[in-house]
Amino acid sequence: MILDLLFRFYVGSYHALRRRSANMDVLVALGTNAAYFYSIYVVIKVLTSDTFEGQDFFETSSMLISFILLGKYLEVVAKGKTSDALSKLADLAPDIAHLLTLDGDGNVVSEMEISTQLLQKNDIIKIIPGGKVPVDGIVINGRSHVNESMVTGEAMPVTKSPGDKVIGGTVNENGCLLVKATHVGAETALSQIVQIVEAAQLSRAPVQKLADQISKYFVPTIVLAAFITWLGWFITGEAGIYPKHWIPKAMDAFELALQFGISVLVVACPCALGLATPTAVMVATGKGASQGVLIKGGNALEKAHKVKTVVFDKTGTLTIGKPAVVGVMLFSKFSVEEFCDVTIAVEANSEHPIAKAVLEHAKKIRQKYGSRTVHIKEVKDFEVHPGSGVGGKVGERRVFVGNKRLMRSFNVSIGPEVDNYISDTEQLAHTCVLVAIDQKVAGAFSVTDPVKPEAERVIAYLQSMGISSIMVTGDNWATATAVAKQVGIQKVFAETDPLGKADKIKDLQMEGMTVAMVGDGINDSPALVAADVGMAIGAGTDIAIEAADIVLIKNTLEDVITAIHLSKKTMSRIRLNYVWALGYNVLGVPVAAGILFPFTGVRLPPWLAGACMAASSISVVCSSLLLQYYKKPLNLRINK
Repeated sequence: MILDLLFRFYVGSYHALRRRSANMDVLVALGTNAAYFYSIYVVIKVLTSDTFEGQDFFETSSMLISFILLGKYLEVVAKGKTSDALSKLADLAPDIAHLLTLDGDGNVVSEMEISTQLLQKNDIIKIIPGGKVPVDGIVINGRSHVNESMVTGEAMPVTKSPGDKVIGGTVNENGCLLVKATHVGAETALSQIVQIVEAAQLSRAPVQKLADQISKYFVPTIVLAAFITWLGWFITGEAGIYPKHWIPKAMDAFELALQFGISVLVVACPCALGLATPTAVMVATGKGASQGVLIKGGNALEKAHKVKTVVFDKTGTLTIGKPAVVGVMLFSKFSVEEFCDVTIAVEANSEHPIAKAVLEHAKKIRQKYGSRTVHIKEVKDFEVHPGSGVGGKVGERRVFVGNKRLMRSFNVSIGPEVDNYISDTEQLAHTCVLVAIDQKVAGAFSVTDPVKPEAERVIAYLQSMGISSIMVTGDNWATATAVAKQVGIQKVFAETDPLGKADKIKDLQMEGMTVAMVGDGINDSPALVAADVGMAIGAGTDIAIEAADIVLIKNTLEDVITAIHLSKKTMSRIRLNYVWALGYNVLGVPVAAGILFPFTGVRLPPWLAGACMAASSISVVCSSLLLQYYKKPLNLRINK
């Protein structure tokens, strides 16, 4: 039985020695083998000799294995506790969905219950009051309030109407909704969250390399120390240097020396050292997920505590991300109908939030001057000019919709009247979107995007943590400066394209700063990748979320602080774990080697040394589990 239990350690030690290294398995195999095979030797000697007296150590091997397995069990318990919340999250999605079949006019032809796992993209499903949303999708009919707290942590139900997104696993509170499935199976938000956190828990943080380096030299040193301990006690015993009464009855000097040597091997097993980092990372990533902060690995968790500069995008990050048109101005002889038609045609091809706001407003104006149904004209040679706007041919006309930089790039003349309107708009912290038709500015839209209510508080709190804040945006200087002033940011880079944002990040890194980038759009992806820590707003684009190291599910800037603060707490906990792990060895090895025995008669039998080794693992695991009680910074919560 003992040999069966030892087999796993034999295999581990064999592979370690093949790589010309040593690990915990080597110490366990040496310690238990020494005790076990010496015990067999004693049994054989007693059976073949009438005068030999000796003590076997069979219980040493079994007790040692028991304590090691206890430590492994506690590690599994710690993993189970950190994954429990994720398991509950994964079970939120219902097993059954109501699948609808619609005719060409949008009327329901049939309804049937099917397994959620059989749903496909573009399926139409019905969510009854009190029912759970089975997959991610977009509302196409109905109006209701949906409780998303189980995913986003947002306590207040969110109003849902046609065009709004719904998340699988959330609860429909009152009205009936018809939802078009957009993400199913492993693509749903719930599945993505579980996958991200599981991958993070299995990843190795760079700080783990410290434990690996320590173990690389620590194990050979302990083996040498155990041999010297055995040799020192054996030689001095045989030479009669210490009194014979020190040797317990039914023992000789060899057996006493062997016990000291085995105890040194056992007490120094670096189990706790190996647990110090991974257990803390597992608990922290699980806790972060429950707080709405998805950390994609130990590397991101470790780097976040070093951040000294946070770079923010503007639209959708510092601002709410739902721009609204507050003014329109025509500058040329083009009719309102033609002005709106070309604007609608070009902006319909853009995914930018400002483009969508302009598109919706242009449609409303067009409906006042024509039929209720707006016909979208075909656009040829459509082009996106990152950070500037879009352009294309509508019929025979060349159309550009964007900022002043776009107009200058294509030699569109901007007269004094247009320039004054731009200046007046930007003074109000509004974005001016120009529409040019055949190289002439036909009109402009004044767009505003309100600043998030928590933005100013978050910037101030970061400053109190010694972290500077910078804004990098593709918007014009005047609007960017006005928004920065509102939230308390001193340094601004405006009219910057996506690659320019990444270059600004690299410039800051060249100055020796550890930089975090917070963004939400496709145009932020290069900067998110370039930053030491990329943080994507959860309501942003899939590409931005994929590029980021940390995803803020709740779409609130407060979680930027939560991510950094949790990282600092976790790194402090890892360092404390190392103190526990190494502290036991610093104190335990001398005692196991018998340094107290000549003065107090106290010695550490191998089985008790195994218990002490297990106690060090228990202390490290319990220390990591304390991270489950992590709470957001008190000052941030009080200032709400």
